[in-house]
Amino acid sequence: MSRDNDRPARVDDIHELAMTMPHVKVEYGSRDNPVYQVGGKSFIFFRNPRPDAVDPETGERYTDVVVFWVESEADKHALVQDETSPFFTTAHFDGHPSVLLRTCRVGEVTRGELAELIQDAWMSRASARRAAAYLSAHPPARP
Repeated sequence: MSRDNDRPARVDDIHELAMTMPHVKVEYGSRDNPVYQVGGKSFIFFRNPRPDAVDPETGERYTDVVVFWVESEADKHALVQDETSPFFTTAHFDGHPSVLLRTCRVGEVTRGELAELIQDAWMSRASARRAAAYLSAHPPARP
């Protein structure tokens, strides 16, 4: 793993890494928030402030939430079960295969971990053909 992958992730890495995945298009939401899509399906989006994601002390809506699709409920649970993890979910996303991350906490994961999360998000939304082609060209690293 390169040193760059070991450093704390940055918000710019989300954009850069999402755009390195094949067949990605960026749409923009109502507040010009980027929505990364593959085959017309979102796999990452920067969320507008919503009433379900608020600061527990002030009640203010979080303005910096990013949504990442995940493959399964088990994957979601693995990311959000530890309360110290920067990943979380809200009741609004119950039953939805995604996790949330505030951009102010993105540095709590490495760039390499973020790259894996983004690749997995893309894989969960890409067509079977595109996912198979990607895996063929980028086989998983062996331990």
